Amino acid sequence: MVMVPAFVAGLAFASSAYADPIEGVWKTQPDRKNLISHIQISECKGKFCGKVLSAYDSSGKEVQTPNIGKQLFWDVASKGDGKYGGGEFWVPLIDVDVDPQMTLSGNSLTVKGCEHIVCGHQTWTRLSDK
Repeated sequence: MVMVPAFVAGLAFASSAYADPIEGVWKTQPDRKNLISHIQISECKGKFCGKVLSAYDSSGKEVQTPNIGKQLFWDVASKGDGKYGGGEFWVPLIDVDVDPQMTLSGNSLTVKGCEHIVCGHQTWTRLSDK
């Protein structure tokens, strides 16, 4: 019977050890209002979603915005080779949803999206893998 708890503990360790590389907390580049956000990327129903954890002004002071706690993107899937896409990405500054394209390279995540012929992108920096 002692082996069952050890086996279950081993499974828990194995699942956390094999988290997708995109998961974690990411720092955005400043937006048009010069705010930087921290985004939590997590596995959500077999795909990935991102939520705004916090926001900071240009001096690094934490600020309150109505976007904190809101879902920024959802239903994003791994396409292999560090590429992610599909799903929806909400752009709060212009209140539109775009089709995201993300590329992971080490501790940098390039996030792109287009609304008709207008496209934008940012490179986010990993803060934590948890």
